[in-house]
Amino acid sequence: MWIRNAGRGCATVVLAALICTGVNAELSKSSKKKPSDAKHSTTKTSTRSSSKKSSSSKKTAASTRRTSSTAHKKSRARRVTVHSVPTEQSRKLSSAFVASERLRPMAQQLAATRSAAAYAGVRNWASTRTGEAASAAYLALGHAYMLDHKYSDAQTAFRTASQTGKALDDYAAYLGAQAALQAGHTNDAQALLTGFAQRFPESVFTANAPVMLANAYLQQNNAQMALVTLNSMTASAVTQRNDFQYAKARALQLAGQPQQAATIYRSLYANAPLSYEAGQSATQLNAMSMGLSAAERKIHADKLFNAKRYAEAGAEYHAIGKSGALSQADQDALEVYEAVCDMKQKKLSRHEADKLPATSDDSAAAKLYILAEIARSEKDQQQNRNYIQELIERFPHSRWLEEALYSGGNMYLLVRDNTNAIFHYKQLYTLFPHSLYAPSAHWRVAWMNYRVRNYAEAARLMEEQITKYPLSNEAVAALYWRGRLYEDPEKNFAQAANFYRTLSETYSNYYYAILARERLKVIGNQPAVAPSFVLKSVQNPAPPTLVDELPENDPHLIKARLLANAALNEYIGPEIQASPTAGEWGTLAEAEIYSSYGETWRSLRAMKKSGVSFLSMDIDDIPHKYWELLFPRPFWDQIKASSAAQGLDPYMVAALIRQETEFNPGAVSRANAMGLMQLLPSSGKAEAKRLGIKGFHTQMLLNPSINIQLGTSYLKRAIDRFNEQPVYVYAAYNAGDTPVRAWMAANDYRDIAEFVDSIPYSETREYVQALIRNRELYRQIYAGK
Repeated sequence: MWIRNAGRGCATVVLAALICTGVNAELSKSSKKKPSDAKHSTTKTSTRSSSKKSSSSKKTAASTRRTSSTAHKKSRARRVTVHSVPTEQSRKLSSAFVASERLRPMAQQLAATRSAAAYAGVRNWASTRTGEAASAAYLALGHAYMLDHKYSDAQTAFRTASQTGKALDDYAAYLGAQAALQAGHTNDAQALLTGFAQRFPESVFTANAPVMLANAYLQQNNAQMALVTLNSMTASAVTQRNDFQYAKARALQLAGQPQQAATIYRSLYANAPLSYEAGQSATQLNAMSMGLSAAERKIHADKLFNAKRYAEAGAEYHAIGKSGALSQADQDALEVYEAVCDMKQKKLSRHEADKLPATSDDSAAAKLYILAEIARSEKDQQQNRNYIQELIERFPHSRWLEEALYSGGNMYLLVRDNTNAIFHYKQLYTLFPHSLYAPSAHWRVAWMNYRVRNYAEAARLMEEQITKYPLSNEAVAALYWRGRLYEDPEKNFAQAANFYRTLSETYSNYYYAILARERLKVIGNQPAVAPSFVLKSVQNPAPPTLVDELPENDPHLIKARLLANAALNEYIGPEIQASPTAGEWGTLAEAEIYSSYGETWRSLRAMKKSGVSFLSMDIDDIPHKYWELLFPRPFWDQIKASSAAQGLDPYMVAALIRQETEFNPGAVSRANAMGLMQLLPSSGKAEAKRLGIKGFHTQMLLNPSINIQLGTSYLKRAIDRFNEQPVYVYAAYNAGDTPVRAWMAANDYRDIAEFVDSIPYSETREYVQALIRNRELYRQIYAGK
């Protein structure tokens, strides 16, 4: 919703432009996006002018599934009980878990640091235990050795794990085979992998083992056995995987069937351009003197571009253009596409752009787009308008025009030129009604009409937003602000109440639902009136299916917990998902396991990626443990103490940490902001001096207690600078003081909610909305307020 990091250097386009003719369908997909309350998690990539920087990118919130029901009938979460009865297997696994439970902190430390002390601690544990306790320790050692590329040591550790315990013997065998292959011990790997599926029919590695076995045969140049192994998998879905396809192509190549091998290589190169196997396929084709055609390489480069791999795409366009046997027109077009990649990386100058060749196809539109973007970066509005007008006249259906219109609208929005911004956005959603940009562009036109007090047009557009783009994030904002217009100037308070109630009931814990409930309190009880026809377009999120209790006897759940004891963390999720009933409880189990050994950030991400629209549900409609995982409180004692010392609300501090780093104390951003509250070393040093903390050094910012102490001091001073208005503080924490004071200086906002929605940086606006919402949810979940 709105601009993402707009105005910070060269124009940023939300969606990668599509270069390859024939793959432009992405930009013409239905624009009826699902509202996911994007503020649930904000991806932060910009350079800020404040003394803090963004932490590493965070995934956006779970998507919201939809039903066709109207918003007036509240969906409720479906609560189920998944039954699991004790079995001999579950009892043995539970016994192994209990035996190795105290290993977990040591194993987790080893996986995280792989220090000499951590290795020594786990080795000592292993040497003083027997059975499953020792086996888990040797698995932890083997895993750490693999991470340190000590493959022979890893193989030995996995072999010992297999000899001392059986609970995770499939892991010992499979990972042992991996280590053996890396160490060049192919016979050992073959012995471990032969008959793997028969020995471990329920293992998560059953489908992977034949591919690894085939690769072991290929290391011995035994193409025939590799093909026999792979062909035995014809009924398995694994045959569609890139690693399977590449192994088969290698086997066919070694078996003297180059044409069949080349067919697979070409398919991998074209259809899986981001994979390791794609690059290897190109190498093999060249080795076979069956190199790729310019057309095949162009498709590959286009897909790299669409994935925003601009450096690789640009290098490929350049190489294709220099490969010979191409017409001058093709070479010129490739030069333009290479220039687009350079521009995306901010490596293209005005001089270089002006020298680009004149073309007449899609690349001509791309060149005009480049020139328009450079004009924008130079703040040359007239030139930008001229290039866009030429695009409209010459290429009215080009995706480059679509991009240029959106970017041009953003440019004018940032300088508060509503007339020109509205022109560009309106052109976009008129010429490209199914664009993925259309809902955003349409909403901006509605909002700018509201801001200039053209209320009749704003109301019309907001209703159109709800009916035309009902599944867009912007439709949620339109519900709220249309309600505000019913209040003032229309004085139709009863209809305003209808909009607020619909918003509150449908999107219970969204930012705008919180605002809607505040407005309902302000306007008080209203007489019942027929709801506006517009509200028929509002749709309920599909209710999730959730569990109150985990199936404690499910073997995959117990194995996942046992894997955590051995710090085989990357296998926890796949092991849980291997259970046939995991769809009902897997997210909860995975999040609880990560949380149990202190990786709160990993737990939180598991909840976010679940696909469940938790924020659309009432607090009481979801088991409390889900909310505790979604809004966790690690380091709570320190947060409370430091907040009290500074006179701050601890729930505000928790909300800020959740948004900044998801409670990862080791988070370091690209700008070198560090720790839970993302302080720059210079800011940390200044706060330490202010608080009288002696001997400050940068690494102290990774200490949770110190970071919270310094961060709350920094936050308190920010609140003082902005006269106790948290919204301004939140915005400054993300964007820096200077832009926030410029927005405040406009001084034409009727209330703070209007200020928030007028923030032109999408990242900052969504960040502010997320903090307001998260603080409210923390208070509801833990304080009952």
